[in-house]
Amino acid sequence: MATTTSGHAAGRQSGDGKQSESRVRGPAYKWVALSNTTLAMVMATIDGSIVIIAMPAIFRGIGLNPLTPGNVTYLLWMIMGYLLVQSILVVSLGRLGDMFGRVKIYNLGFLVFTLASIGLSFDPFSAQRGALWLIGWRFVQAFGGAMLMSNSAAILTDAFPEGQRGTALGINQVAGISGQFVGLLLGGLLSAWDWRAVFWVNLPFGLFGTVWAYKSLREIASTRKARIDWLGNLTFAAGAGVLLTAITFGIRPYHSDPTGWGNPMVFGGLILGVAFLVLFCFIESKVKDPMFRLSLFRIRAFAAGNIASLLGAIARGGLQFMLVIWLAGIWLPLHGYDFKDTPLWAGIYMLPLTAGFLVAGPISGRLSDRFGARPFATGGLLVAACCFTGLMLLPIVFPYWAFALLIFGNGVGSGLFAAPNTAAIMSSVPAHHRGAASGMRSTFQNSGMSLSIGIFFSLMIAGLANTLPKTLAPGLTAQGVPAAAANSIAHLPPVSTIFSAMLGYNPVQNLLSQAGVLNTLPARNVATLTSKQFFPHLISGPFHHGLMIVFTAAALMAVCGAAVSWLRGKKPEASQELSEPLEVAAAD
Repeated sequence: MATTTSGHAAGRQSGDGKQSESRVRGPAYKWVALSNTTLAMVMATIDGSIVIIAMPAIFRGIGLNPLTPGNVTYLLWMIMGYLLVQSILVVSLGRLGDMFGRVKIYNLGFLVFTLASIGLSFDPFSAQRGALWLIGWRFVQAFGGAMLMSNSAAILTDAFPEGQRGTALGINQVAGISGQFVGLLLGGLLSAWDWRAVFWVNLPFGLFGTVWAYKSLREIASTRKARIDWLGNLTFAAGAGVLLTAITFGIRPYHSDPTGWGNPMVFGGLILGVAFLVLFCFIESKVKDPMFRLSLFRIRAFAAGNIASLLGAIARGGLQFMLVIWLAGIWLPLHGYDFKDTPLWAGIYMLPLTAGFLVAGPISGRLSDRFGARPFATGGLLVAACCFTGLMLLPIVFPYWAFALLIFGNGVGSGLFAAPNTAAIMSSVPAHHRGAASGMRSTFQNSGMSLSIGIFFSLMIAGLANTLPKTLAPGLTAQGVPAAAANSIAHLPPVSTIFSAMLGYNPVQNLLSQAGVLNTLPARNVATLTSKQFFPHLISGPFHHGLMIVFTAAALMAVCGAAVSWLRGKKPEASQELSEPLEVAAAD
């Protein structure tokens, strides 16, 4: 009897979903929904990267040196905390959207995001307390961003008919992904004026978007009241949180090791995080109203799309950091730019990457509406893999036209993949599961970004730890640095050197100042050591070795993602995609 009742309920919900989706909202409503959610996605993703370039100005503003050993943790949490919180919360918030209304959760997200931006811009403290204030409000801002990200794709899927979803989601997703790179440019421009402007910029758009969303967006899909799955929510949050936190701390040095992967706490965190996620899967298979219905992964288009998204995000996620370090630490100083100006110019020189996203995303979304997601999503990842290979073949001091062409191609590949893949994922699930499905899609994407940063930085740091001392120690002693001090500096974990180059500090000046050596040297030697040429020439060989490792890993991830994407099958019939999960739900 229970099975029959559940079956009728599922069928009734399916019918209600179709009826509600067909309600007449006027021809303009879908474009209003697209415009508002695209504004939200751009805001949320810009703030994921805007602080990277603005970090020196922010820390100078609060009077804290982020590169001293005791302060590296604040730096890591400013970079990684935003992504981590979003990865943890998007599934839960998407599920709440299914239960209580996607537009309600989305609108609240706009408000929370805007209020958090105000809190960030009015930091009343300095030094460590000031950093903790910023990190705390970044968590709140990420909470608002998670509300937006988890429900925007579901709102668009509800608003647009199937034949136009690829175009709509393509515009939305590519605008969001390109926001990560626009944030790099904005961070440099705004922080040159005032570090608080990095957060002020959200206020007019946030206030406008909040009022606009509350006045114009409407609930189209019917809600499905259910009990909140507290155990599922807690175990998922604990598992994802512990796992991603362990990866974040894996970047930090541990005793004499250049990274923290040998730290028992990091290793234990990885095991504990996986154990919580396994427990989450067990709980979700037993409870009546799960936070996320695992049977959705039986839909091939949904499972393959999410796994391909994870692999693509791992391949792409750390790219912006590696390119910023390459440009800011080596190429730009060798072309006459001061270290303090290099983060801004790195963002400018990376604009072809953003242009590639903006060109390819909407086009591939529109074409995938007609021909299906598989050829475009798969081809996009293969294009990205080829461009990663091309970047490996560039000399460390490259001709800019070749670099620009390759990163433009990488942007095109990612744009080709993102729009069709998102549309295929969202179209493959029943209407009343779209919020949770959108949240799971965002979790895979954000987790891939976090994993990528952890993996790429660890690979780069490990590579530099093996090769940098061989060039750094002789280079320092040749300029009068005592041999003992030079060897000590050369064998320091290269985390500080990497972050110095990325944030626009002169790496050699920073290392020698911390060691107390800089003021003891003749002025001529100091001028040579802190020049625009010394550090780039010194690190070029070791850094290129690290780049080869990183880009090889990225290319392999992209190829694996392409293989998984191809396994999604041809363009499915909607009825085939929707019938299976409803039958599974009825059998639960």
